[in-house]
Amino acid sequence: MPETTPSAAAAPATPTARPRSDWDAWGTEPAHLPAAAKMIAATLLPGKAHPVTRRAKPVLTASRLPDDVHARLGAIVGASRVTRDDEVRLLHLGGKSTPDLLRRRLDEVQAAPDAVVAPADHDEVGAVLAACDEASVAVVPFGGGTSVVGGVDPESGPHIAVVALDLSRTAALLDLDADSLLATFGAGTTGPQAEELLGRHGLTLGHFPQSFLFASLGGFAATRSSGQASRGYGRFDDLVHAMRVATPVGDLALGRAPASAAGPDLRQLFLGSEGAFGVITEVTVRVRPAPAATAYGAWTFRDFAAGTAALREATQRGIRPTVLRLSDAAETKVNATLGGHVSRLRGCLAIATFDGATPAETAAVRAALDAVFATHGATSRGEEPAQSWERGRYASPALRDSLMDAGILAETLETATTWSNLDALKHAVSDAVTAALARAGTKPIVMCHISHVYPAGASLYFTVIAALTADPQGQWAQAKDAASRAIAAAGGTITHHHAVGRDHRPYLEDEIGPLGVEILRAVKRTVDPRGIMNPGVLVIPEENA
Repeated sequence: MPETTPSAAAAPATPTARPRSDWDAWGTEPAHLPAAAKMIAATLLPGKAHPVTRRAKPVLTASRLPDDVHARLGAIVGASRVTRDDEVRLLHLGGKSTPDLLRRRLDEVQAAPDAVVAPADHDEVGAVLAACDEASVAVVPFGGGTSVVGGVDPESGPHIAVVALDLSRTAALLDLDADSLLATFGAGTTGPQAEELLGRHGLTLGHFPQSFLFASLGGFAATRSSGQASRGYGRFDDLVHAMRVATPVGDLALGRAPASAAGPDLRQLFLGSEGAFGVITEVTVRVRPAPAATAYGAWTFRDFAAGTAALREATQRGIRPTVLRLSDAAETKVNATLGGHVSRLRGCLAIATFDGATPAETAAVRAALDAVFATHGATSRGEEPAQSWERGRYASPALRDSLMDAGILAETLETATTWSNLDALKHAVSDAVTAALARAGTKPIVMCHISHVYPAGASLYFTVIAALTADPQGQWAQAKDAASRAIAAAGGTITHHHAVGRDHRPYLEDEIGPLGVEILRAVKRTVDPRGIMNPGVLVIPEENA
């Protein structure tokens, strides 16, 4: 029999308290970020900008949730676990994109969910969905609230109200099969909580996206997340063995074997579905022993093309560092300037980390990668640039908050394509964003790096910084639209790991076709016939299209 700790019948292993992001910022900013923002403003983007100051606590839209529905939800989850209190609703205003954060600085009244409901487990989630379906109340599943594509906005659609379904109370290690290396978690378990719970058993999940500190495992599944260590550990959808889902019309238990030919894999309908079809309540994931040794490496290439060729060859030869990234010249220069070593790092910087059971194992993978890179003209830069990146890997999103204080727009977007199309896609997106922002009256800096690699291709992750104009929302909306159209025209995917949400929905049909959109609508009609699940995300009903 496999060792199962705890068993399904035992009390779940619970984690420590989860960190909370701020209502108007990504999270607590490291002390050095305001100074870094001032350096960017003064050194890289001198000239007139429009600082957008942070606000005091805002006025929220009044709750529309009827008293009888409030009471019914309270009877399901407990009276103290459903609230219309502004202090709680304030923490569930939506996601954390730059437009989200700008809106919270600019708008007079903030659209808020009409209530926040916090179920404890799958059964309570199912009962809440049934009650909301009967009362025509929309439901937005809410994990860490880190969506950057409008995936958790409190939109009610045609319904009388909308509730945020806060899944934080479901955080737990529900089952651990040590023989099969499978762990079942409540969907509200955050990245740090999962690593803490697995660490007690010498295990790791190995999923470390930039949202790691706040985001939940259910959110990782619902958005097809890809962590920064994807080369070594895989994307999150690669790690999902099974899941449990509650929908307004019933429950689903999906996945029972390592592989199956029992028809189309229904897990794929819910991976990436962003709560539009139902709520992922439990996720069983593949885990592995925590590494006993980690090594680091950094190299510079003369240009992005040489670095790209090196990453392609290493990937297609099956060399598997844990993390593998390549920055273009602009990103290398900006990062070097902020780090105070611009004279030492020129060209395009690649970094890698190597996890293994022994130092010899990590050294062997590094040596293999080093040999390939050498044939492409790489210069070794030792370990420090990769170690420096790892130390600050989760802080970068918070820099946007200090940059807005200084009058600087900073936002990201990502895509992916084949190796043969990578250069054309990179130039198409960079040119489109640059032209759009120039028309808005500001010359941007557009940076790019390869963040995830595959035998057939790679992802491109763009960072854009520019002086804010008097209309910052319109400024970025035009740039984002131009970039999205360029991605579609150049044959890239509209999103590699940020999901569709509301922001990418207008461009989805170009990627999957009208029939593909209708298939998604058909699924939604089946599992959510009244359309209460996260209205406006992924697809909208045909009658509203």
